Amino acid sequence: MESAATAGQSPVELEFTQENVETALYQLYFDPDMERKNVAQKWLTQAQASAQAWQFCWALLNPEKIPEIQFFGASTLHIKICRHWGDLPAEHHEDLRTQLLSHILRFSSGPKMVLTRLCVALASMALNLIPQAWSKPVADMVRAFQPQKADSEGDPGAKASQDPHAHCLALLELLTVLPEEFQSGRLAQARRTQLREALVGEWAVVCAMLRQLLQSQDSSVKVKEKVLRCFSSWVGLDVPLGESQELVQDCFTALSDPGLFDTAVETIVTAVSQPDCQRFISVLLSLMPLVLGLYDQLKTAAQDGDMETTHGICRIAVALGETHSRVLLEQLDHWQEYMALVNMILFCTGIPGHYPVNETTSSLTLTFWYTLQDDILSFEEEKQGGYLQVYKPVYFQLVDVLLLKSHYPSQEEYASWSSDDKEQFRIYRVDISDTLMYVYEMLGAELLSNLYDRLARLLMDPQQSAVWQDTEALLFGFQSIAETIDVNYSDVIPGLIGLIPRINIGNVMLADTVMYTIGSLAEWLADHPVMLAGILPMVLRGLVKAELSVSSISTLKRICRECRHDLAPYAQDILTVSQDVLLKEIHESSQCMWLMQALGFLLSALPPEEILGRLHSLITPHIQQLDSLARQEMVHIFAGEEQHIPDIRSLVEVLTLTTLAIFQQGPREHPDVAESFMCLHAQILKRSPDLHPSAQSDVKALFYSGILSIKFPETPTAKAACLFFTEFLSRCKDMPSLSDVLQSDGKTLTETVLQAVGGGSSRSLMEHFSEVLLSLNRQCPALLSQWLTETLQTPGFPSAHVTAEQKHAFSQQILREQTNKRRVKETVKEFSLLCRGLQGSGYSEC
Repeated sequence: MESAATAGQSPVELEFTQENVETALYQLYFDPDMERKNVAQKWLTQAQASAQAWQFCWALLNPEKIPEIQFFGASTLHIKICRHWGDLPAEHHEDLRTQLLSHILRFSSGPKMVLTRLCVALASMALNLIPQAWSKPVADMVRAFQPQKADSEGDPGAKASQDPHAHCLALLELLTVLPEEFQSGRLAQARRTQLREALVGEWAVVCAMLRQLLQSQDSSVKVKEKVLRCFSSWVGLDVPLGESQELVQDCFTALSDPGLFDTAVETIVTAVSQPDCQRFISVLLSLMPLVLGLYDQLKTAAQDGDMETTHGICRIAVALGETHSRVLLEQLDHWQEYMALVNMILFCTGIPGHYPVNETTSSLTLTFWYTLQDDILSFEEEKQGGYLQVYKPVYFQLVDVLLLKSHYPSQEEYASWSSDDKEQFRIYRVDISDTLMYVYEMLGAELLSNLYDRLARLLMDPQQSAVWQDTEALLFGFQSIAETIDVNYSDVIPGLIGLIPRINIGNVMLADTVMYTIGSLAEWLADHPVMLAGILPMVLRGLVKAELSVSSISTLKRICRECRHDLAPYAQDILTVSQDVLLKEIHESSQCMWLMQALGFLLSALPPEEILGRLHSLITPHIQQLDSLARQEMVHIFAGEEQHIPDIRSLVEVLTLTTLAIFQQGPREHPDVAESFMCLHAQILKRSPDLHPSAQSDVKALFYSGILSIKFPETPTAKAACLFFTEFLSRCKDMPSLSDVLQSDGKTLTETVLQAVGGGSSRSLMEHFSEVLLSLNRQCPALLSQWLTETLQTPGFPSAHVTAEQKHAFSQQILREQTNKRRVKETVKEFSLLCRGLQGSGYSEC
């Protein structure tokens, strides 16, 4: 049959017949012309909404059709049942159910994508009819799929139904998608409650069948895997754990089968993570020995470097220990079992190897320690004392483990890591830092004393031959606490300040941490200025080293801000060293700006008669440099004058091409260049969009430069990238070249922002990421909805801490807001906290 184009007929004028639908599908799938594909796509969407779709969908499911056509027929059925159910007279319901069951049996052997859509269609139909018109859908489905029910002469699905294996898998597929369709449907609360009760009422039938299949020696691995997935699906309905106890125990047995291990882990974690499980304390206690029974397997796997097994067992232990920590703490008769579970999780925290290269398990445990501590400290004072006596030693062990896990590898090994591994390790250390800060609430001054004593032994005892990582880790612990906790009254800080000058800062990573530790104590130094004499020379020595640029300058800036009134005796030394490094251009431009800010704080506290003289000597060389630049012709400051626009456009092109070449070679070592580049193009888009590159390839390259810049750990660079994308998105409707790139690559931007929100970037940037998401929703809400759905359905993305329901809730809240910046900001902030395993999230109730 001719296509719409060759027939000279507009697609809108074509009738919605089987033949025309098939022609449009061939055009959609196989025509190389994108414009014709888009026309076919729009027409097919209209066809699915038409009344004729109830008829042509069955013809498309003919066994002789290609799978793509069959899939469209099944998808059309689902759409009609979901969105146009009211169009189908009640007297046709029974016939529709019979046909659906028959076709599911027919397609039980595949194609899988067609079978799944048919199952989803029947599930959607069941949800429309429960409970009034279809009181026991699950029991009816199980009966309908019995092989003997098929009429070998009259039933077109008879042949497929005689294959017990395919028949079993088809039934399991149907039972799996039924709760999933319920969870994804848009239902009024009263209707949702009614359906949930009806489905939970049939759990006993499902549970018995799943247990039988899981225990049967005749069941294949594929069937057992489908059983586990089906169980996970029903758990989402909050089916009573008391009725599922034996099935959960069967799942532990399935862990011994390597082919089922991953799915069994997922199922167990899902089952024990339901908050409703706390009503069944006896069941939880019965699961404790099963989890503890995995300890030996865990240790063996850790010793053998089997990351998959350690990861899975750790997830199970954390799920039980974290979700139910308070209720298990309260079972005083079983405190030893819970303590054993805590120690098992502590072993997981200290799993051998460097994260993320040799192990990926330890990060899973960090939120458990938050939760356990919160629950202990929430008890009334009398009870709390008893728990602290038992668990304080565990938390001191935890500190030892966290400091060990924060160790850098050797410089040779670290140099061999990829940039992505280094970035993940940086984020991991931030998570450890947050945990140490939190643990301080429980251990208090004892923790600082413990850290100080260990550091003093390392630095004062000549017999100690400590590796630099030990010293760095202890300083890292101090810095983590001092950064956010008021340590002004701690009696160990004077000793720490006295120890720091003894540290050999020949190693860059150690020197960085020394600088940041000094910076974290800037407020304390303001109250104890006498200690500045021993510390400042160390900071100034760091200032002359390019590799310590960020840490040394930020530390000097904090000292100049907090201690400015006590720096007069040191002002000349600070100014001399600073002037020297500025003239030698040791630091990048952004760090030079920070250094000038530091000097501004310093000068502001000097006597007025001194300020002008020192300021003159400081800025004169830079004034001279500006004068020299202003005399050159590739510099123009008259962008508003038309005669200069061609020259300025040429300048922008050269700057853009040169900077893009840097991005292609790897921009990681040039965060200042990336920041300036993003700011430049943000301003061009905002004020002079006609100067923006128009070539599609240049726009795409610029877009991906922004993607890379968002991922930078430097806050100013990521912030500038967000500003660029906000301006980029606001211009998409006026500039086709920008719109085309957004349509083709917007999913990558969405995924990058979600990854950053989920823990990949500093929490201080959440407001800027929310601006990007808001701009995406304003410019392309339909596409953003699609991108959010596709990216968030990936398991464990953007964090293992969030469930599918929580991700769905986040997505819906983002899509609802196109004007209210404050709400979007709050939504992003809350979701980011949830992704990082921190408290204070409204999504925890979803």
